[in-house]
Parts: sequence; structure tokens; C-alpha cells
Amino acid sequence: MAAFPFEIAATDGAARAGVLKTARGDIRTPAFMPVGTAATVKALTVDQVASTGADIILGNTYHLMLRPGAERVSRLGGLHRFMRWEKPILTDSGGFQVMSLSNIAKVTEEAVTFASHIDGSRHVLSPERSVEIQADLLGSDIVMQLDECVAWPAEESRAAEALRLSARWGARCKAAFGEREHQALFGIQQGSTIEGLRRESAERLVEIGFDGYAIGGLAVGEGHEAMCEVLDYAPGLLPADRPRYLMGVGKPIDLVEAVARGVDMFDCVLPTRSGRHGQAWTWNGPINLKNARFAEDDTPLDEASTCPASRDYSKAYLHHLVKAEEILGQVLLSWHNIAHFQALTAAMRAAIAEGRFEAFRRDFRSAQRTG
Repeated sequence: MAAFPFEIAATDGAARAGVLKTARGDIRTPAFMPVGTAATVKALTVDQVASTGADIILGNTYHLMLRPGAERVSRLGGLHRFMRWEKPILTDSGGFQVMSLSNIAKVTEEAVTFASHIDGSRHVLSPERSVEIQADLLGSDIVMQLDECVAWPAEESRAAEALRLSARWGARCKAAFGEREHQALFGIQQGSTIEGLRRESAERLVEIGFDGYAIGGLAVGEGHEAMCEVLDYAPGLLPADRPRYLMGVGKPIDLVEAVARGVDMFDCVLPTRSGRHGQAWTWNGPINLKNARFAEDDTPLDEASTCPASRDYSKAYLHHLVKAEEILGQVLLSWHNIAHFQALTAAMRAAIAEGRFEAFRRDFRSAQRTG
């Protein structure tokens, strides 16, 4: 039996609206998880993040194990207490950052050995150590298995090698995790853009048995259309009664198209990264507040929003802050973007519940094209 009940309240085609019930609160799905890389969603307080409607955030194992150190976070009461976030936290395994950020990484059957991108210090991350950091030291609610993610494009032989190593590591993570009442463990499907490998990966993961299943190895350079082609079949290979989490995605149109194909959960750094660079996401697509056309635009980003950053500040003021390189501009745009992503998932949940998701999807795509 899974650690957290997952109740699917409504479906519309392949789209699902439900609730993942955790010990620290319900996660309404489809759900977007703001990324709290180093125990902070960049530029925002936890109260600001919570005010957007976020039910869960994501923490990064790799960054936290290097700085301030997982043992230190544990001594200070765990990640929730450390950063003052009382709702659920999902932590990634650290594998993706090891592969993409470390100066030197060597993968063996036993573990990945790497050099810190901060100071060059040497570290070893095994499946067992990844689980220990996430579950025992950080106190994560949802723990991700350690996996090996390969960049796109990948030769079939290389993608097969990575998925099989990930499956073996998944089994070791499951053994290390054991049975826990208040924490869940998710497996990660790999296989690049090759359907046969995705199927093999799913079969191996289901045989091991996890509380939820992630779709990994996408948003690594393949592009929107190729991602959607994989999502045409990949979610359906995973158990229908457990949450499906598409890792590292993405733009609003990516979320809508993935939900249409049966995905329940997402995370991405895009909202806050965009905000720090003067970009705001709107119902008509992204806009660049650096643009001179906003210099005397007295309208807000979204007058219907409940978020103060979206509703109470003019585009002209935000343009001024961005051009003047004032920190407040980064704060307000990051806050707005997180709120917009939460409003998008809320709108999708409502559309699914009311049986009008396809109309919502069609209208959303049309608005993005003309925005």
C-alpha cells in the first residue's frame, strides 16, 4: 500500500484532477512545485510562496548536501523547520545536478563520485546515501530515487545503459527506504525518446513498486514537440492509480499539453528565473518588461489575480524597476510568475472537474499564439 493516498476526483480524456494526501497536507493535482534550490524559492519568502496557492515545493539534494550540508540541516531540525515551510517538500535525488553541474563526475555501479562545483571537494553519492540525505537528514516528504539522466540526443545503447542502471539503483533506493508511514518514494522512468526503452523502464519500476512515478529524461534539449511525442505514450505506461510527475517542466504550454496526456505534477525553475531577468508570464504568453513599450503602461500584469505583485503594480513601475536593476523588480516578477503558474494549475483542475478541459486547452493554445 502506498504511503500517501492518491484520490482521482475527475477525469476528462487523459487529464486527471485529484489529491495526493500527505501527512503535511493535501497536494491538489495537477500541481506545480516551485523550486527551492538552496532552501529558498529564489527572491521570495515562504509566506509569499504559500500565498500563491502552492501546496508543495521542491528542494535540491545536491545543493543542500554541499551547502550548508545535510547533516547541518538535520541538526537544525530538518529542512521544513530550517526554511520555515510547513507544507510538503519533494526533494530530487541529486543525480541530475551531479551530471550537469559537477566539475568531474564518475559513474560506477556502486555510486557516482563527483567534485563540487563550489570548491572542488570530492563526494560520493550512492542510492543509499541519496535516500539517507533526503529522508533522514532533510526530512523530505517525497523522496526521489537516484537515477542517471542522459542528455538528448542519446544513442539507444547509451539510453538503455542509463535506464537499466537507474532501475538497479531504484531497487537499492527502495531497500534503503524501507516502509515509512509519513514519507513516500518515487521511481523515475528513463529511456530518452525511445518508446521501447520507456516501456522497459516502466516495467522495471512497476516490478520494484513505488509510491509514485516520475517521467525523467525530458526537458533536456529535445524540444516541445518531441517531448509531447514521448508523453503521448509514456504516462500510460505507468500505474494509473499513482501520481505521475514530469520532472523539470516547464513553460505553461508544456504543462497544459502534459496534463492533456495524463501527467499530474511538475517542477521548474522557469518562473523565478524568468522573473529575475525581467520576463513575466501572462495568459497571453510571456512579456519582456525591459521593453520600452511598457514605460508608460499603467495597467497591472493581471488585474483579476489575488497576488499583489500581479494586481497592484503597473507595468510601467515594473519596467522602471527592471531597467533600474532594483531588487524589488526581481521579487515582484518572481512572485507574479509563481502565482501565474499556480493560477494555471487551478484553472486546469477546474476545467477537468467541469468536463471542459479540451475547450480550455484549445483556448489556451490560441491565446498563446496571439500573445
